[in-house]
Amino acid sequence: MSAEENKAVYRRFFEEALNEGNLQTVEELVAPDYVNYSFPGVPRGPEGMKQVISLFRMAFPNIRITPEQVFSEGDTVIGRGSWEGTHEGAFQGVPPSGARVKVPYMDIWRIENGKFAENWVQMDMLGLMQQVGAFSPPFSPQSFSFGPWPGPGDSEGGGWD
Repeated sequence: MSAEENKAVYRRFFEEALNEGNLQTVEELVAPDYVNYSFPGVPRGPEGMKQVISLFRMAFPNIRITPEQVFSEGDTVIGRGSWEGTHEGAFQGVPPSGARVKVPYMDIWRIENGKFAENWVQMDMLGLMQQVGAFSPPFSPQSFSFGPWPGPGDSEGGGWD
C-alpha cells in the first residue's frame, strides 16, 4: 500500500472505531495476530484492540480523538494528536470524577496488507491521572524559587569558572 493509503487506514480507524465506537471497523482493520506493545496483558488481534477501546469508551463515553499530524513511510504510520472526553466511568481504579480531560499522544503503527499488525502508543498518563483527580501534582510553578543564579566567575555561589 502507498503512504497515502496507509494514512487513510489510520484516519478511518480513528474516526470509525475510536470516535464512533464502531467495533466492526476493528474487525476490518486489525490483523488476527496484531500486537499492542503499550497495553500489556490484552490479547492479540482484534479482540485485544476491542478491549482497549472499550476500556476508554466506558470511562470517557464522549471521547474524541484528534490526530494533528500523520506521517507515513513504507509500512509505518506515525501520528501525533490528543484526545478529549469527560470522565464518567471508572478508569484504572479511579472512580468517575466528571472532569473534562485532554490528553496528548504519539503512536506508531505497522500496517500489513491494509491491516494494523503492530502498535506502540505513548500518552500523557500522568497528566490524565492528575486531571481526573487521582492525585495532586507534587509541585506547582509558584512553588519554585528561581535565583539568583551564580554567573561565571562568581566564587561565592559556586559559579562556573
